[in-house]
Amino acid sequence: MLQGNRDALIELAHYKMPFGKYQGEYLIDIPEYYYTWFKQKGFPKGKLGGMMQQMHDIKINGLEELIYTIKKQYKK
Repeated sequence: MLQGNRDALIELAHYKMPFGKYQGEYLIDIPEYYYTWFKQKGFPKGKLGGMMQQMHDIKINGLEELIYTIKKQYKK
């Protein structure tokens, strides 16, 4: 169970936006307002939408440093 959570956080830390204004940017580096807009309009379906929703929760709770730390410790 914990291994799966760890792997999911590592993937989240290294995931890049595949489309739009922030295409090619790491999800962690995209501003909070972008995620808030998607929350209002609806996140994309599938894996990306779930990751964006997680990133929104991380950002509104001030936990970005956790993702930056994971990104540094677990290089892809």
